[in-house]
Amino acid sequence: MLATGVVGAVEDPWIRWSWVSGHLDVITAALVQHIQLTLIAVVVGLVIALPLGLVAWRSRLFRGPIFSVTGILYTIPSLALFAALVPFTGFSILTSEIGLVGYTLLILIRNIVVGLNSVPDEVREAARGMGYRPLAELVRIDVPLAVPAIVAGLRIATVTTIGLVTVTALISEGGLGNLIYDGLLRDFKTPLVVGTVLSVALAFAVLPGMRARRDGVIVNISSWLGKYIAPMAGPGYSASKFGAVALTETINAEEGINGVRACAIWAASFLARRSSGAS
Repeated sequence: MLATGVVGAVEDPWIRWSWVSGHLDVITAALVQHIQLTLIAVVVGLVIALPLGLVAWRSRLFRGPIFSVTGILYTIPSLALFAALVPFTGFSILTSEIGLVGYTLLILIRNIVVGLNSVPDEVREAARGMGYRPLAELVRIDVPLAVPAIVAGLRIATVTTIGLVTVTALISEGGLGNLIYDGLLRDFKTPLVVGTVLSVALAFAVLPGMRARRDGVIVNISSWLGKYIAPMAGPGYSASKFGAVALTETINAEEGINGVRACAIWAASFLARRSSGAS
């Protein structure tokens, strides 16, 4: 599939640009497959983790078993897991995805639970005081404030999956791992270096995008606070003013979950002070 001809007759350099230029289609196909396998695993993992995370958050009875089962899946060595699946699902994408999805679950479920637990009680009490029912409170209060933690979990799961995809080269579904495996088998450095560099670059490419998404979430939460809570603050506080102050409080606080938590607590305490003053 990859390089052809006799390699090793002369000293093999770390990179042969002639090989790279002659195999751009192979490199591109491997990169695309790597991205596809990663996206499928993370998306399917998130779809499974969301309901399980909600159950684990709501019920202490199920929290232990859910964490235990997903923790066991996470600790199984990847090579052993793929080898155990091959007799049942063969050398296929399904075999790869079962393992990859299993490794995302613990990370995603834990972050979902942590995010939901980080929502301040003051905010929930304010929502109940405004007449929010449990489902509306979950959808409009808990989940939006838990999004930064969920995004952080997605980032970790994505970077982890990018690394694990290379291992699936052993069942011929490894994306860039196929290049690495080919280089190791034939003691040919060029595909090994290309596969390794692109895998690392792909992992680093995820980080800025996730950070931008998290920052966007913080801005959206601040806008949400301005839209829904500002009318309760009094005639002197417009939605834009309230949202801007909340955003400033969030950015000045610690990053991530702590920042959103600080913003929410600030909003709740602000309303409490306004109510005390009015009474």
